[in-house]
Amino acid sequence: MNDGLFLPTRGSAYAGEVDALYAFLVAVSLFFTFGICFFILFFAVRYRTGSKASRAPIAVRHIRLIEITWSVIPLLLAMVMFGWGAALFLRQQQPPEDALEVTVVGKQWMWSLQHPGGRREHNELHVPVGRAVKLRMISEDVIHSFYVPAFRVKQDVLPGRYTTLWFQPDRVGEHHLFCAEYCGTEHSLMIGKVIVREPGEFARWLARGSDEPPEIAGRKLFEQFRCHTCHTQGETARAPSLDGLFKKKTPLESGGFVVADEEYIRESILDPRAKVVAGFQPIMPTFEGQIGEQGILQIIAYIKSLSETDSQEAPPERDGEDTDDDG
Repeated sequence: MNDGLFLPTRGSAYAGEVDALYAFLVAVSLFFTFGICFFILFFAVRYRTGSKASRAPIAVRHIRLIEITWSVIPLLLAMVMFGWGAALFLRQQQPPEDALEVTVVGKQWMWSLQHPGGRREHNELHVPVGRAVKLRMISEDVIHSFYVPAFRVKQDVLPGRYTTLWFQPDRVGEHHLFCAEYCGTEHSLMIGKVIVREPGEFARWLARGSDEPPEIAGRKLFEQFRCHTCHTQGETARAPSLDGLFKKKTPLESGGFVVADEEYIRESILDPRAKVVAGFQPIMPTFEGQIGEQGILQIIAYIKSLSETDSQEAPPERDGEDTDDDG
């Protein structure tokens, strides 16, 4: 059963707000469309050829109140649309801190998804009801677009750049998943579904997966490509240590700083000479064509895990503690 005549059943907490804005835009558009059409038809009939309507010229008076009114009202309506839409857009760009993060790789012509515990899916996404889900997405080839009509969310999936999308499903069931960007001859077949389950049922489904966690797979790739021979600690290291690196503000050899986030790590793997860390030489080879997007996401997960381990092992800081024994 649909929530409206023309819209699919709502499946997320965000969908109702999008529908409300959409209804407002449609109502304003219809009001002015029918209003303008009415007056066009009215004057066409009144002043048609042969009608007895007076066509004598009349003196034109400028009434400021009317001129101000027909200028201010459209301005206010436009600002309401802009403010309402901007508020929804900004909210959609700020996922909750505790959101379940799933990585998505789009390719001709399928969706490849992986959960934090390692469980992989193709053209299906299992999520728990009532919990925010954040997707970190990238394309291996052309532009795709991750679109779930029931959630009222859509985000382009781009080659060479990470994009994010989040939603919070509030209804158990299955929802259509489409690619909303023409991506080649089999674009129409790039479809799937989002399956929303109760938290307990989702946990049991997740536990049945046999895929290794992305940070473990990332560590294996890290060792397979001999990255650990340079990225070590100590004075003899030929590359910066990765322990605690993620999200750290890092100085560059060319001057300035860069935050070691997902985009920077990906760029460093594919184009290591673009931003060289201060104190090191640009000796790292490129791994473009050797490691796919899924592998890069796994290496990023491994580097993240190194920072998480450091933060768990670090002793808590105590404000105002004096290390000197001054009594």
